[in-house]
Amino acid sequence: MSQRLAHFIDGRRTALDAHRSGAVFNPSTGAQSAEVALASKADTEHAIASSQAAFESWSQVTPLKRSRVLFRFKALLEAHSDEIARLIANEHGKVLSDAKGELTRGIEVVEFACGMPHLQKGEHSLNVGSGVDCWTLMQPLGVCAGITPFNFPAMVPLWMFPIAIAAGNSFVLKPSEKDPSSTLRIAELFSEAGLPDGVLNVVNGDREAVDTLLTDPRVQAVSFVGSTPVAEYIYATASQHGKRVQALGGAKNHMVIMPDADLDQAVEALMGAAYGSAGERCMAISVAVPVGEETATRLRDRLLAKLDTLRVGESITDGSDHDMGPLVTREHLEKVSGYIAQGEQEGAELVRDGRAFDNGSDGYFIGGTLFDHVHPGMRIHREEIFGPVLSIVRAASFDAAVGLINDHEFGNGTAIFTRDGDCARQFCERIQVGMVGVNVPIPVPMAFHSFGGWKRSLFGALHVHGQDGVRFYTRMKTVTARWPSGLRESTNQFSMPTH
Repeated sequence: MSQRLAHFIDGRRTALDAHRSGAVFNPSTGAQSAEVALASKADTEHAIASSQAAFESWSQVTPLKRSRVLFRFKALLEAHSDEIARLIANEHGKVLSDAKGELTRGIEVVEFACGMPHLQKGEHSLNVGSGVDCWTLMQPLGVCAGITPFNFPAMVPLWMFPIAIAAGNSFVLKPSEKDPSSTLRIAELFSEAGLPDGVLNVVNGDREAVDTLLTDPRVQAVSFVGSTPVAEYIYATASQHGKRVQALGGAKNHMVIMPDADLDQAVEALMGAAYGSAGERCMAISVAVPVGEETATRLRDRLLAKLDTLRVGESITDGSDHDMGPLVTREHLEKVSGYIAQGEQEGAELVRDGRAFDNGSDGYFIGGTLFDHVHPGMRIHREEIFGPVLSIVRAASFDAAVGLINDHEFGNGTAIFTRDGDCARQFCERIQVGMVGVNVPIPVPMAFHSFGGWKRSLFGALHVHGQDGVRFYTRMKTVTARWPSGLRESTNQFSMPTH
């Protein structure tokens, strides 16, 4: 019998009155591994009420004491990293080393959030007028909510709630119902670190839970990462209900390869960026843009040679990791296969067809796929495939490559590989994309910088984590004060002051 996965509310796992459930599968085998409770509107409201009650006392805890809880949380995440990585690999399908890398990037945000006593200080100006001082207070919002995707069940939640909670908020998290186990375990570890009950609640669910979070008046802010159509819906609905929103949507990330680039370096980088995690990354490179026909021909030949050695298989092995595991669900496998068929119909050259891959299991496997002679009007270039499908779009010049990227509706991430500093500088200035790599294929910022795209890849003014994350989960209050002159009283204190 498969495991029953409950919610995490008030510091413990609870199924509440769940009348609905969903199946969780192991993508490497295709077998059901668990059953997850799906929250009703009443269940979600219960979690919100719990977080609302917890906020009253948690917001009064000093930033230093809140930070100490996060330090303990970080240590527990590191101590349980192998356990969490296995939960990710078993339910998402990414290989174990990639799952460990995901968790590491999440822990980096916890490290950043540990600095909240400094990050939340505000500003102070003495004597803005005669005897008048002015200062700002960065205060918490209240109950915040996060809605996170299946492709990073540990990292993306850790982008959100540690900063929100360190700033004095409480948080209700709705992870993907496809792979919730690692998220639930992380919440348990935060409780073990000393987080008071109710400050972080996790509800598993589908649209019913999401809509409740978007419309409940007790929720003050909503953070979302996922596809663009859903991001638009999240942004519009939550905004209409008076909430602060950051909603990160889809992507179609291009890598420009200039004729002077180190082609061996570019191909190695492109293989990992296109096929790592089976392409299920919002920062995956799905379009290679070689400049010039000679560059395109050389790039294609070397990619084909590398695809011959691409190791595709189970997410957890007894020996060394595979390069790429399965897709997350059978439905997603069918969707990606449909995009490959669509590319053929549109006239793109299918150089390597990943649908031919078969390892003899019932897992959701597909091999690395390569298209050449793809044009901007084709659907496989317009839309995010979210699978191991790389398209080559040839550009005659640097200007043509820049125009190709700037004309696309998404603006999440991009990269250029070149030895020419001026070319790279022009690219960074002219490109209309939120995150740019120079000889770096996946330019995900470190935790102390902020993550976010442009155009239809981001809805809302503020990016995730970094300084924008602190701004998102706090609101500024400005105080202007003058004190009349009068008697000054003092008492002697001989002990070391403590807080």
